[in-house]
Amino acid sequence: MKKPKILVIHGPNLNMLGKREPEIYGSMTLDEINKGLKELGDQLNLEVETFQSNHEGAIVDKIQKAFGKCRSVIINPAAYTHTSIAIRDALLLLDVPIIEIHLSNIYKREVFRHKSFVSDIAAAQLTGFGHMGYKMALKAVAEIINHAAP
Repeated sequence: MKKPKILVIHGPNLNMLGKREPEIYGSMTLDEINKGLKELGDQLNLEVETFQSNHEGAIVDKIQKAFGKCRSVIINPAAYTHTSIAIRDALLLLDVPIIEIHLSNIYKREVFRHKSFVSDIAAAQLTGFGHMGYKMALKAVAEIINHAAP
């Protein structure tokens, strides 16, 4: 039986995790986060695909290609959280649970970071848990999928 596919999307500058403002974002690299997600996915009987881009259009393209192919999307839109209607519109194409994640608590930061163009269309939002938030989101998705009708 084929494992349900979960797409994890990382937005701009997340490829610099571990180097960029570690006091805010932590010291774990994106490769380490992705490796941990894939290992947890195996334990949860999920196929985890990860994708990172600094380019809005590439993220939109990836979301569009996920149509009909994934059971959930976990997305950290990063700076695009506060600016991208294009990513929001692409996510609206999908009829799957969307989990929005942020390493830092965006509501304890600059005021411009308090507005998310994704939060009102997401099934849930996790902020401020650092790298652990990704695993929390994946575990939640597994529960959602396991309790959803086929």
